[in-house]
Amino acid sequence: MDPQANNAKLVIITGMSGAGKTVAVQSFEDLGYFCVDNLPPALLPKFLELMKDPNNNITNVALVMDLRGREFFDSLIEALDHLSREDWLEDHILFLDAIDQVLVSRYKETRRFHPLAPDGLPLDGIKKEREMLDELRGRAQTIIDTTELKPRALRDEILQTFKEKEQQVFSVQMVSFGFKHGVPIDADLMFDVRFLPNPHYVEHMRALTGLDQDVFNYVFKWAETKQFLDKLKDLLEFMLPRYRKEGKSQIIIAIGCTGGQHRSVAIAEFLADYFGDDYVTKVNHRDINKRKGLTQ
Repeated sequence: MDPQANNAKLVIITGMSGAGKTVAVQSFEDLGYFCVDNLPPALLPKFLELMKDPNNNITNVALVMDLRGREFFDSLIEALDHLSREDWLEDHILFLDAIDQVLVSRYKETRRFHPLAPDGLPLDGIKKEREMLDELRGRAQTIIDTTELKPRALRDEILQTFKEKEQQVFSVQMVSFGFKHGVPIDADLMFDVRFLPNPHYVEHMRALTGLDQDVFNYVFKWAETKQFLDKLKDLLEFMLPRYRKEGKSQIIIAIGCTGGQHRSVAIAEFLADYFGDDYVTKVNHRDINKRKGLTQ
């Protein structure tokens, strides 16, 4: 890949310690950026060389640079000047700030030492840091004051500012699984469909999966399947937009049957297709190949 032909993007996340850089880098991860936390500024030119390498599929990058790497900080301005000469790169500085009183309060809540005042008062370190960062703040294209912002509000502001046009950052992932293989530990919602008629007991369907039309038709021909899906669709249509509004980037919905081969697969496929018009949907059939033709 040629970064010059793809207008690579680089966002430098910096600002006052305690102003929300951790939330910021997590937000850029949700936007699909390749993120590096606490990159020493002196290494920025080397990182740009990696981005230029046609063997690397890296186009959108977000780098956190702050005073945790203060021994390298004097080289930051020089590194930013180097960025301005890279015409293949769209660079952007995001500076996060907050008033001193709020920063002190955040340090007290977390019981952390300020990096510039490890043996002194947080306010002393904050004042030193603000003085050091004054020039960098003046070069920033975007400044976000997080004084009155909760983490969710900061995340929403970053997503709205930096997302691509029409980019969707909320996704719904359907995971089918078999209870005999254990439940998914990362599921947000889990539904048990073992009460539905089981295609396993139909001889010619035993070695098939919910991806096969015969199995799919069998699962969906029953009145209880239709009634269950009507209720489940109604529930999810109520919940999903509220999860998105709450700031979730992804909801994992697990559908389980006995072995994860027939019923859960068919139901997960149906739900992914049904909600696909309104959300980015993904499907993962965790246990579909574990049986390999043996009995459930």
